[in-house]
Amino acid sequence: MPDYPKIGAGRPPDLVVDAEAPSMWRYRRLLPVGGLEPGPTDRLGRIGWTPLTELPRLAARLGMRSLMLKDEGRNLTGSLKDRASALVVAKAREIGESVIVTASTGNAAAALAGCCAVVGLRCLVFVPQGMPEAKMAQLRAYGAVVVEARGDYGAAVELCYRVARRKGWYCRSTAYNPYTAEGKKTAALEIAEQLGWRAPDAVLVPVGDGNILTGLHRGFSDALAMGWIDRIPRLIGVQSTAAPALFDAWRRGDREAEATPAHSRAESINVESPQDGLRALRAVRETGGCFTAVSDEHTMAAVNLLARLGGVFAEPASATTVAALPGLLETGRLRRGESTVLINTGTGLKDPLAATAGSRPRIEVSEDYAALEAELTDIMAAME
Repeated sequence: MPDYPKIGAGRPPDLVVDAEAPSMWRYRRLLPVGGLEPGPTDRLGRIGWTPLTELPRLAARLGMRSLMLKDEGRNLTGSLKDRASALVVAKAREIGESVIVTASTGNAAAALAGCCAVVGLRCLVFVPQGMPEAKMAQLRAYGAVVVEARGDYGAAVELCYRVARRKGWYCRSTAYNPYTAEGKKTAALEIAEQLGWRAPDAVLVPVGDGNILTGLHRGFSDALAMGWIDRIPRLIGVQSTAAPALFDAWRRGDREAEATPAHSRAESINVESPQDGLRALRAVRETGGCFTAVSDEHTMAAVNLLARLGGVFAEPASATTVAALPGLLETGRLRRGESTVLINTGTGLKDPLAATAGSRPRIEVSEDYAALEAELTDIMAAME
């Protein structure tokens, strides 16, 4: 835990936060890395301070007073995982590491590869079979060495740990490296600051391993301990019904999640054995939140709904939060008059083919222009 009195607990945020840094490094005094000089971190300065924007049309559709979205798709490589990788890379530089490895379904791998490319460290990533080609293209572009494990994400994790131990290379993998959650906590600090140092009532998070929940809980806890907010929002974790390990554990009242078959089309949260399940479950319970799960079918429809009513193209995993809203409102776990924040963990460009499934069909132009005009008139009228 940070030394809050030493950092300046009780002092106004503007005396602690570096308001001149439009990135996650504005909270450098709360980050566990020594010697953070402006130079090295400025080179990763495109990470963090992402927009928190209202979604009035989607809120009106659902009858909600306030619905906001924290758009992490604006980061360096297009996902929230950039926050974790930036801090891990900063730590690796501090302790003199030259090779960093990770296991990932794609976003964490791309984030690490991009951050390593910025500062000149070597990057090795282990990925499961069948990773979307768009994510694989990112890894190739950043110059990472990519090993495709024979099997799912769990197989990639085990292979990564084995190689990292044998070779003595620095491992970034979720929950294995303590600095991943510390990097992700900056998203919570930003939400609080962007709301005028107020906490929203609830924050909805797509969940695979659970590390983002851990990070957000830590960030809001830091803000509370510093005296900048007066409460911590309810954290609500959203999973796929096709990969529900943490949802099932929460329903059973278990302290930890059991391995559960995972076959979701939302590959970023398609996790059989959550690597940070214990802390994620604790974060949800301690904040009075909950877990829920939505079908892949509803998730894919939510991708298009968020894009059309909010102008945000999210990857399928991120759209689970939108898909979960009707059920949470119906059960009363979320109230229409509350301020609610959705976390868009990654851009839809990460997996565009999956994200655009179910979108409007293309219209082919023929020489029968009268028929074309009639078809377009019908389509445009249906959109009103």
